[in-house]
Amino acid sequence: MEHSLLQRIERFLRESHMPPSVFGRAAAHDPRLVSDLRGGREPGRRLSCRVEHFMNKWRADRHAGRVAPCGDRRRAGERG
Repeated sequence: MEHSLLQRIERFLRESHMPPSVFGRAAAHDPRLVSDLRGGREPGRRLSCRVEHFMNKWRADRHAGRVAPCGDRRRAGERG
Protein backbone atom coordinates (compact mmCIF):
# COMPACT_ATOMS: atom_id res chain seq x y z
CA MET A 1 0.00 0.00 0.00
CA GLU A 2 1.32 3.42 -0.98
CA HIS A 3 1.55 5.93 1.85
CA SER A 4 0.85 9.58 1.18
CA LEU A 5 3.65 12.11 1.24
CA LEU A 6 2.26 13.55 4.47
CA GLN A 7 2.32 10.12 6.15
CA ARG A 8 5.95 9.63 5.09
CA ILE A 9 6.83 13.10 6.39
CA GLU A 10 5.10 12.45 9.72
CA ARG A 11 7.06 9.21 10.12
CA PHE A 12 10.28 11.08 9.25
CA LEU A 13 9.54 13.80 11.82
CA ARG A 14 9.12 11.16 14.54
CA GLU A 15 12.29 9.38 13.44
CA SER A 16 14.44 12.50 13.20
CA HIS A 17 12.90 14.46 16.10
CA MET A 18 12.93 17.42 13.72
CA PRO A 19 10.34 20.17 14.26
CA PRO A 20 7.95 20.57 11.30
CA SER A 21 9.05 24.12 10.51
CA VAL A 22 12.74 23.13 10.48
CA PHE A 23 11.91 20.22 8.17
CA GLY A 24 9.91 22.41 5.78
CA ARG A 25 12.63 25.04 5.65
CA ALA A 26 15.38 22.46 5.04
CA ALA A 27 13.47 20.32 2.55
CA ALA A 28 11.63 22.96 0.52
CA HIS A 29 12.54 26.43 1.81
CA ASP A 30 9.00 26.62 3.21
CA PRO A 31 8.61 26.59 7.01
CA ARG A 32 4.81 26.20 6.64
CA LEU A 33 5.05 23.14 4.38
CA VAL A 34 3.99 20.55 6.96
CA SER A 35 1.19 22.65 8.42
CA ASP A 36 -0.10 23.38 4.90
CA LEU A 37 -0.02 19.66 4.01
CA ARG A 38 -1.84 18.86 7.25
CA GLY A 39 -4.42 21.45 6.21
CA GLY A 40 -5.04 19.81 2.86
CA ARG A 41 -2.43 21.29 0.50
CA GLU A 42 -1.81 18.97 -2.45
CA PRO A 43 1.90 18.86 -3.31
CA GLY A 44 3.00 18.78 -6.92
CA ARG A 45 5.33 16.15 -8.30
CA ARG A 46 8.37 18.42 -8.16
CA LEU A 47 7.81 19.26 -4.49
CA SER A 48 7.17 15.61 -3.63
CA CYS A 49 10.44 14.57 -5.29
CA ARG A 50 12.35 17.34 -3.54
CA VAL A 51 10.98 16.34 -0.12
CA GLU A 52 11.60 12.62 -0.72
CA HIS A 53 15.18 13.40 -1.78
CA PHE A 54 15.76 15.42 1.39
CA MET A 55 14.47 12.61 3.63
CA ASN A 56 16.48 9.94 1.79
CA LYS A 57 19.67 12.02 1.92
CA TRP A 58 19.18 12.78 5.62
CA ARG A 59 18.72 9.07 6.39
CA ALA A 60 21.80 8.14 4.34
CA ASP A 61 23.86 10.82 6.11
CA ARG A 62 22.63 9.65 9.51
CA HIS A 63 23.44 6.03 8.66
CA ALA A 64 26.94 7.13 7.64
CA GLY A 65 27.34 9.00 10.95
CA ARG A 66 27.34 12.48 9.42
CA VAL A 67 24.11 13.63 11.08
CA ALA A 68 22.35 13.09 14.38
CA PRO A 69 18.67 13.66 15.23
CA CYS A 70 18.38 17.39 15.86
CA GLY A 71 15.42 17.54 18.24
CA ASP A 72 13.75 20.76 19.24
CA ARG A 73 16.47 23.31 19.95
CA ARG A 74 14.03 25.66 21.71
CA ARG A 75 14.06 23.33 24.70
CA ALA A 76 17.82 22.62 24.72
CA GLY A 77 18.43 25.02 27.63
CA GLU A 78 15.81 23.29 29.79
CA ARG A 79 17.52 19.92 29.64
CA GLY A 80 19.93 19.29 32.39
